[in-house]
Amino acid sequence: MKRKKIINIVGARPNLMKIAPIIKEMNKSNLDHLLLHTGQHYDRNLSKTFFEELDIPMPDINLNVGSDTPARQIAKIMEAFDEVCVREKPGYILVVGDVNSTVACSLVAAQRGIKIIHVEAGLRSRDKSMPEEINRLATDAIADYLLPPSMDAVENLLEEGHSKNKIKMVGNIMIDTLLMFRSKIEASGILDELNMKSRQYAALTLHRPANVDDKEAFQRILEAVMEIQKEIKIVFPVHPRTEKMIQKHNLTKIIQQMENLILTPPLGYFDFGKIISHSKFVLTDSGGIQEETTVYGIPCITLRENTERPVTITTGTNELAGSETGKIVNFAKKILAGNWKKGAVPDLWDGHAAERIVNFINLLNKQS
Repeated sequence: MKRKKIINIVGARPNLMKIAPIIKEMNKSNLDHLLLHTGQHYDRNLSKTFFEELDIPMPDINLNVGSDTPARQIAKIMEAFDEVCVREKPGYILVVGDVNSTVACSLVAAQRGIKIIHVEAGLRSRDKSMPEEINRLATDAIADYLLPPSMDAVENLLEEGHSKNKIKMVGNIMIDTLLMFRSKIEASGILDELNMKSRQYAALTLHRPANVDDKEAFQRILEAVMEIQKEIKIVFPVHPRTEKMIQKHNLTKIIQQMENLILTPPLGYFDFGKIISHSKFVLTDSGGIQEETTVYGIPCITLRENTERPVTITTGTNELAGSETGKIVNFAKKILAGNWKKGAVPDLWDGHAAERIVNFINLLNKQS
């Protein structure tokens, strides 16, 4: 059996959480693989710390593209990655999620005749104003193998006309990482550092442009936070983008008025996981946190009008509130009154997605 070289692509912090268990399984199977970091996002707390905590080897290749407009960033990644493909001659690339790096490297691979494996295929928000939705649609359109995390994602792909032969449901790779490091998450001392007690605070995360770049939307959310923090403390790890927008929109005074809003810098994976898993509930505009709260059984109020992870609503603990002040506050009151749905863990969110992914790649190698 000839083992084709695989280049695993990461570009932003969520990718690191997804690639960690895949690399671990690839090493067990002695697959010929490299790790490439495009450098799409880089911040020590948002990137390097994650390599160290999640025991991911430092990248074999770093493109160091840095921040730019989406179109320019995608162009830079494509140009740099094309040279890598010429030099390394991979048989496959493996991309995860929906960031600019995912679609940029997939476009290059498609042009070069390199097979594309897309982990987390089929997720759809049906909102093309989200750059991630464009990235998902484009990547799935050209990928050779589609590895969705849930049945709704499988159904999306079939409705779009993708062949059943290209699709293999493998489960949720993010949950592999969560379960793999559950004991280290639990061992974090962040609650003691913040003087917080389990289930006696809420957690807040905000970073999406629709929420933080739009001053009116940001203010509506903060008005809700103002009301909620009167009832319960809220821990708010502040994303660099969000911090920048707080300054730009002159919202510092509003935030300083909230005595029970506790701001922290960006947190590492273990500390952040401890904050989420011991919270009373979570307010977020993140995709991955919707999944994590569902597995933890923690109520989640998503500050978005839509989600590409509807299974977290139909099966899990999540509900959509958008940026509507009243809706956010009412959901929080419902949770505090003990009236939230219990939720359940979706199929194949069991910590073995990486095994199924690597078994699928081994099967591809046997067939080639």
